[in-house]
Amino acid sequence: MTDSRSSRRQRGAPTINDVARHAGVSPMTVSRVINGEKVVRAATKAKVDAAIAELNYAPSAAARSLAGGDEIRIGLLYSNPSDSYLSKFLVGSLDQASRSGVHLVVEKWDEETSVKSVVDHLLRGRIDGVILPPPLCDLEEMVQALAAADLPAVAVATGRHPGDLAAVSINDRQAAYEMTRHLIALGHDRIGFIKGNPNQTTSTRRFEGYVTALVEAGLKVQDELIAQGYFTYRSGLDAAEQILALLDPPTAIFASNDDMAAATVAIAHRNGLDVPGDLTVCGFDDTSLATTIWPELTTIRQPISDMARAAVEVLVRLLKGRRGEAAKAEHLVLDHKLIRRQSDSAPRMRPKLGGR
Repeated sequence: MTDSRSSRRQRGAPTINDVARHAGVSPMTVSRVINGEKVVRAATKAKVDAAIAELNYAPSAAARSLAGGDEIRIGLLYSNPSDSYLSKFLVGSLDQASRSGVHLVVEKWDEETSVKSVVDHLLRGRIDGVILPPPLCDLEEMVQALAAADLPAVAVATGRHPGDLAAVSINDRQAAYEMTRHLIALGHDRIGFIKGNPNQTTSTRRFEGYVTALVEAGLKVQDELIAQGYFTYRSGLDAAEQILALLDPPTAIFASNDDMAAATVAIAHRNGLDVPGDLTVCGFDDTSLATTIWPELTTIRQPISDMARAAVEVLVRLLKGRRGEAAKAEHLVLDHKLIRRQSDSAPRMRPKLGGR
């Protein structure tokens, strides 16, 4: 019986495993034929050539490198609105690529370019595998296109559940839960929350952590204290304005990333509020922005550079280990840490509405 992975792939472009099954040989033998190695017997080569022709198979860069003689070329495909996040990600990726002896090719993708075009470009560039940082880690069209092209990929900082796609992440739900519990422990019971981009799975996980912590503490989840953001500084400005315009604003705001938290601090200052005296503000990621504003942000440290390093290692293992059926996709969960700085404190006692 054919497994589900094979069935999905056969509905798209044929893979090296399909050719191997059709010819009755191993994928390594197919690779040797593709790479022109002389160790393959003429009769076996003829069977492989016939299978390639019948299936109309176009060998991917990953298939060509199976014999292990070619340099491994990894593509880092990015489309991230946060420069500080991307900077940390690049540092980790480049460092590990150098340590692993692989060539890293950095490519930018934007929505004006079709997914097919960018995948074709990667194939022409002889890319063996691809690293997908957010938000591309959650772009299903991209994930499926890479799989159809037989290009292995590793999703980074995704909140998707473990499956066929290799991934490196943290426990976003637990991290947001811990930050919310921290704010509650300081004495805050009206805690605003700025959501991340709804198209990214980590946004859902972080919101779940916030809600769980409130419910466990016996606090009501209040819709007016929750605003939609998109992980950009500009969206953080709009969300913070919305929350702080309330007649009874919160004493703390937890933003789903540091860019939106920094924007919240800016809006608080514009409104004449002291941070953290009048308003506690916390973020998520611990990018360089967290320590370049004042006050410095209390935030969740997501080990962005380490996650990028781990993604390169996972992808290299996946490429070097491609023998027979596809290897089981790894899903690494790295540690996070709550970093406390100057942007949080216990709430000030405020007079109740109506003077009572």
